[in-house]
Formats: sequence, C-alpha cells, structure tokens
Amino acid sequence: MSFADICGACERIKNTPIPFSYSSFIKKFIFFYIMTLPIGYTFILGFYSIPVVVFIFYVLASLELIAEEIEDPFGSDSNDLPIEKICQNIKKSVADILL
Repeated sequence: MSFADICGACERIKNTPIPFSYSSFIKKFIFFYIMTLPIGYTFILGFYSIPVVVFIFYVLASLELIAEEIEDPFGSDSNDLPIEKICQNIKKSVADILL
C-alpha cells in the first residue's frame, strides 16, 4: 500500500509541470531587474558596474536554466533520475526478501 502511495506521488510530480506563466514571469523579472541594475550601481561603482551586472545576469540566467532543466526529473536525459537502476535495486531487494 505504501509503495503504491509513493508511486502515485511520483506520477503527480511527473505530470505536474511548472506553469508557463510562472516561467514567463521569472524570465521577465530577471530581464527588468538586469536592465535597471546598472542605474543603481553606476553611482556607486562607476564603470565597474558593467562587469558586476554581467556577472549577476550570468548567475540569474544560469539559475533559470537549471530550474528548467530539473523541472522533469523522470525523463531520459543524462541528468535525470536513474529510474531503471532504482527499479533494478528494488527488484533485487524484493527478490532477496521473498527468497
């Protein structure tokens, strides 16, 4: 019964993608934040604000790409969960228990 509950929870995770509006909002927020960031840093850092803003943009854009990549952990990409190996270990453990 517990195993069926866990499988059902995994199915819900798999079938519930991040809504497009949420992803779109994050992209727009990062864009507007990066566009207004130089205004605040120009008075403090001068020309050094350019590399600082580029670095902050790199970090935020990378986080957004990482979030999109791990949105579906049950696929067949190289960075997804190793479902086949997990299933084989469960099968082996159940066979050991039953035999």
